[in-house]
This record gives sequence, structure tokens and C-alpha cells, in this order.
Amino acid sequence: MEKNTKGKSSFVMEGQTFRKRFPLKYGWIFLFLACLVLWVMFYSEEITDHMTCRSSLLKMNVPTTKASTPNTTTSKRPTEPPEPASVCSYHSVLPEDALEVQQLKESIAWPETPSLPSNFSLHDTSDPAHSTCTVLPRNGGGSWRVGDQLEVLIQIADFHGRPKSSGGDVLLARLHSPTLFAGVAGRVLDHRNGSYTAVFSLLWEGSARVEVTLVHPSEAVTVLERITQQNPGRVSLKSIFRSGSVTESTACNVCLKAPPERLCNFTDLHTGEPWFCYKPKKLKCEHRTIHSFGGFGLKLKPMEEKLFQSGVNMKVLIPSSGPSNITILPKLKVLNETVSTNTSGGDVIAQPAGYYYQGIWRALDGTTVHQLTNNSAISQCLSGKVLHLYGDSTIRQWFEYLISAAPDLKKFDLKTLKQTGPFMAFNYAKNTFVTFRCHAPPIRFGNLLVSQTRYIANELDGVVGGENTAIVIGVWSHFSTFPVEVYIRRLLSIRRAVERLLNRAPGTVVIIRTANPKALTLYETLTNSDWFSIQRDKILRTIFKGANVRFVDAWEMTLAHHLPHNLHPQPPIISNMLNVVLSHICFPAGNFKKAKKL
Repeated sequence: MEKNTKGKSSFVMEGQTFRKRFPLKYGWIFLFLACLVLWVMFYSEEITDHMTCRSSLLKMNVPTTKASTPNTTTSKRPTEPPEPASVCSYHSVLPEDALEVQQLKESIAWPETPSLPSNFSLHDTSDPAHSTCTVLPRNGGGSWRVGDQLEVLIQIADFHGRPKSSGGDVLLARLHSPTLFAGVAGRVLDHRNGSYTAVFSLLWEGSARVEVTLVHPSEAVTVLERITQQNPGRVSLKSIFRSGSVTESTACNVCLKAPPERLCNFTDLHTGEPWFCYKPKKLKCEHRTIHSFGGFGLKLKPMEEKLFQSGVNMKVLIPSSGPSNITILPKLKVLNETVSTNTSGGDVIAQPAGYYYQGIWRALDGTTVHQLTNNSAISQCLSGKVLHLYGDSTIRQWFEYLISAAPDLKKFDLKTLKQTGPFMAFNYAKNTFVTFRCHAPPIRFGNLLVSQTRYIANELDGVVGGENTAIVIGVWSHFSTFPVEVYIRRLLSIRRAVERLLNRAPGTVVIIRTANPKALTLYETLTNSDWFSIQRDKILRTIFKGANVRFVDAWEMTLAHHLPHNLHPQPPIISNMLNVVLSHICFPAGNFKKAKKL
């Protein structure tokens, strides 16, 4: 007992001594310092990002598998601050899609293009004025005939006139006849040594002229590849948040470099399509009301703009080194049978989707194209039909053309914006219902109400379908600034929805619109170049190749026509496109025959 009392007394005396040496006010100082240390630890961006990144992946419905991408990053100096961690990626795909995505990326691999030192000279780059195209003689000699295959050798040179030794230039080719209003797209083969071969099918009798266009020099492709990898978010997209009198605007995109607590996560719960916005300072995520386009702010490095000059090295015709005109004779006939005269000496076959003759598109993929150009024909064709149009402004253009060509289709005023829709039109007498709805972000429209934002896959899941229902889909233009995984992911979700629709309603007609070439300025090139469109067009065709869908080959229908390229093709081209669409819808049973042999 005495021992315990003594110990207790000693403890009390030591506490009194401690209080004498360290008054109570110093205790508050130590407590404050301890709290400060804890606050710094928990709110340090680097530490917080590390602690929250993995846990947020489990909470957020975002694909986390990344498709392999070129290693374009360089090691940073130790003194540089680390980038904010993020739970998203432009390259993320669903695990079950990883193999297909990789195969798609390999299928669009572009030939290696020259590297560009900071002090490169424009005179060392591809110059259409010093390049040449040459019509090669007919294999076996003699005159050109319908059914033959024409080959044209293209040699690219620089501004000094020196032949290039590498490939990667972007070329378009067509064969056309201004007098016959005829035209067909050519196929271009890159030999990767500065030379190319353009191949054409000869499909009409009479005159024809070869035309080869340099869209971009290979050095420009080097720039386009770099900005896509380094600046995937170069287009400014944003959302407007509004509650009462308070309005805020924040940046949005497929992926944002920020920890999850700084983001509003608008990832679609059904498709898994990611979409994020920075959190507004005053309002909540639920107050998001409008999606909008905020402009384009990317600046190229010095000298790089010279690679994108209209009339100099962008969308410029390559001169011919000899005659560029040929005369095509009829096929040889022996004993009342037509003799095939396909004279291709190489392994490349043109295989066009169709061609123009007298201004009318003639399909070669087995489609019988009916001429449904007036109100009566269109009204009769769509009698009892439901037609849903989904996509970008190139699909909206079809809706607008359709209701202008068929006044009996009355547009119902939904009080929606002209650019974004949605729209609907009726013909009560013929029991016809037509709708248009734009696709969900990313989309570069001025203003899109969030309440009207729909993913096409989700819309398709709500369609009843059947023999009297047709679906038209066109998605490509607004995905050009992003790595291809973003586009692939969107198309795969749409394809799955198409397959579900056709499984429950096999009679539904589904039509896919491809991309098309367009007029190019510097701005258009950096956001929507034909080079971007070529790659995405090939991806779209490959993804839907095995599905029970029909294609409208907008690429060839624009390229083969004599009118200039435009994002929204001129009425004569649109009229031909709608003839293909309506032929698929109104004559589905006997419309798709065995493709014609060239």
C-alpha cells in the first residue's frame, strides 16, 4: 500500500513539474501543429490521388482496360510536379473488347511518316506541283474497254522536284466524265517508297479523265498523329450548370485529369460511355442543364501551319505527266456472250461500291437503286413506315432533305433547337412517322439540352422494331479529335444494341451511313481532316461488316461526284443517297441481290 501511494504521489509531482515547464497555452500550440500536419497529409494532391484512385475505380462505372498505345511519352525531370491522377482514360475499353480493338487499330495502321525537326524546311516536304501521275498502258495492249481495270502510277516529289523515298501521303483518286456526268472512286495503294498506284474500274462507254488529289503531305500526317496523341482534349467542350439565378460553366470531356472528388461523373449506366465535367464551385452536379461547344484552342508549332495550305499542299490536284483522258469502248462480244476483259496485271482490284452515270448512282454491291425523288413516290414508299434517324448533322441533313422533298411529311414543332433537335414528322394519311435525334457527347454543337441527350444504343433498346421499321445511323464527324478507342467504344455499344434489336425484331431494316470527304481549312483539318475520316470510316465498315445491316457509301458517293467536297454534300448527292436509303426501306425483300462482277 505504501509503495503504491508513493508511486501515485510521484506521478502527481511529475505532472505538476511538467505543467510548470510547459504551461497550458503551449499544449494548444502542439495540438494545432499536429492538426496542421494531418491536414497537409490528407489534402496533398499527390497523396490523395494515390489513396483515392484505386477505390474510385470500384465506385465508378468506367472501363479500366487500356488498349495498347504507342509510347509517345518521355521521362520527366524529378523536379516537375506530377500530373493529377485520374480514374479515366481516352484509351479505355471493355475487357471483352480488348482483342477486337487491337485488331481494328492494326487494320488502320498508317505507313510510317517522316519525323519533323523543329527547323524543318517546307521545301523538303511533299509538293503536288512537282509530283506526277501517269496512266499506265493497258495490260496486253489495245484499246480500253468496259470491264477493264485502269492503273495510274503516282510519284510524289518535294518542292525541289526530288522524288520522295517514303510513303504516308494522303491521296484521293477518281475517274470521271464531265460530259456523261459519270464518275467512280479509285483505290490507292501506297508502295511506301514515294510511289503509289491508283486503280479504277472502267464502267461506262465513252470518255473518262483521271484525277488524283494530294489531301495532305506525309509530313502533315506526322503532325496530325502527334496532336491526337498529345492533345486528345483539344476541342473545348463544356456544360452549363444552373439553379435559380446562379449559373456556372465548367469544362467537360471523355476524360479529365483530376481526382474523382473534383469531378461530376456522368458516365452512362447502361452503355458505360464515360463523360466527366469539373464540379462547379457553387452548384451541384445535378444542376447540369446544357452541353455546349467552347471552341478550339490548339496552336501548332512554328512552321507546321505551312503544311496545311489550301492551294499549295492541301487538297491540290497532281498534274499528269502524259494524257489523263482515255476512251472506253464497249465490252467485246463473241457469239452473243460478253467476254470479260479485266486486264489488271497486279494484285489490287478496285471493287467500287458503285458509280455515277448521267448523274444517277448505280450500286455495284447488289443494291437495286430506285429513283424516288418526288413527293408522291416518297409518300408511297414510306406508307405505314416508322423511320428513326440517329447521328450527327450529316444525318440531320437527310431528315431536312426528306421533309423538303416530300411536303406531305409535316414536321411537328417540338420547340427544339434547329441544330440539335430532336425532330419528328408525320404523314397522317399514309401512317408515316419519321424522327431525328443527335447522338450524345462528344458532339460539337452550340447548345444541347441535357434533358434531350441520348445515347444511340439506349434509344435502339427502346425501339419495338419490325418489318415496317427502319433505322438509319451516322456517327463519325465529332469523334475525329479523339484517339480511335473513343470511337470504337461508341460503335461497339451501338453494334450490340443493333444485334439486340435484330434478335427481337428480325424484320427491322438497319442502314449505316459512312463518312465522306469534305472541304478543308486549317481549322477543319485539325478537327476533322479527311485523314481522320479515312481511318474512322474503315473502322465503322469493319465493325458492322458481319452485322445484318445495309450501308450507304457516302464516301464514294461524294468522291465520285463532280461537285466539290463538303461536310454536308450538295443536294444532287443527297438525293442519290436518299434513293439508296429509301430503296433499302421500301424494297427490302428483293433489293439486295448478288453483287455485280466487274
